Amino acid sequence: MKVVDVDAARWADLATLFGANGAYSGCWCMWWRLSGKEFSANGNAGNRAALTALAEANEPLGLLAYAGGEPVGWASLAPRREFPRLLRSPVLKLEEPADDSVWSVPCFFIARNRRGTGVAGALLQAAVAHARKHGAGSLEGYPTQVDGRAPNAELFTGTPSLFEKAGFTVHKRPVTGRRLVVRRVL
Repeated sequence: MKVVDVDAARWADLATLFGANGAYSGCWCMWWRLSGKEFSANGNAGNRAALTALAEANEPLGLLAYAGGEPVGWASLAPRREFPRLLRSPVLKLEEPADDSVWSVPCFFIARNRRGTGVAGALLQAAVAHARKHGAGSLEGYPTQVDGRAPNAELFTGTPSLFEKAGFTVHKRPVTGRRLVVRRVL
């Protein structure tokens, strides 16, 4: 499996992976990057345009996994400050001051026929290396705790076991909700 940065040159492959629905319900991986009001107002087309603009500006977006030359998975990846919804979340925001050395990997999208085959793990390992290479001091994730089998749409942030296998530890266990804040020092 090959994992690469997403930029304008890789945009067509990311769009192919996401399909007409923009990954999950027209998200185009803009959920964490926009306020709730902006996200809802954008809809599928607006979210696609927003992610396209970030790719064309070569902003940190994420990583794309390929198998056999086909795009099979995506992980959003950028400095935490690029995800304002995280910074405002009553459950996930951290009490510590804003720190540009902290990067986040807030979501994944894996092609349906590749789920459960190690694509997310490969993306997460590549995210660790990518964040380190770009000067991050640590990398965070926000996995969903599940009891039993959860619908795939609820697992877009990953699972605790995915992050644990990649060397992450619990940084914050929110009192409400099912998400954890996990972190790996780089």
